[in-house]
Amino acid sequence: MTRQNRTALLAVIGICFMTGLAFASVPLYRLFCQVTGLNGTTQRGLQAPGATDREVRVDFDANVSPKLPWKFRPERPSDTVAVGARDMAFFTATNTSNRPITGTATFNVTPAQAGKYFTKIQCFCFTEQTLQPGETARMPVIFYVDPKILADPDAADVETITLSYTFYPVDSGKTAG
Repeated sequence: MTRQNRTALLAVIGICFMTGLAFASVPLYRLFCQVTGLNGTTQRGLQAPGATDREVRVDFDANVSPKLPWKFRPERPSDTVAVGARDMAFFTATNTSNRPITGTATFNVTPAQAGKYFTKIQCFCFTEQTLQPGETARMPVIFYVDPKILADPDAADVETITLSYTFYPVDSGKTAG
């Protein structure tokens, strides 16, 4: 093999590797954020471990993309929960348009260091939501704050956690099926 052919082969291999890395970067970053709680990424769980005597306030924030004709809000602006105890909050979404629209919610927790301790058992944000024209839906989220937060020197003094959602349209041409 000549030097030019070897160089060309290495260049093609490099291009293939970089292309594969580009496609894998989003799922790998998402996995990294879920494992570490980076940027307030929450965890998923099956059941709460049990209440402690420490409480935190959870504030609820609801936002909607300007491209989605929905009204979206928490039923209560905040709740005080015992660390380790299962809790439930409800959000209400209304489709203000004259056509069915499917939306999906992204979520975040602040402060960021609390993200890896905020665990959702069930959430409307795990699936797409389709609302018919004028329809209002009540959407629950079941969660707990992991007691491990109390042993983390960076998060142990957190007194208020904000759970924030933003709804975006999935596909403007999508209808309920």
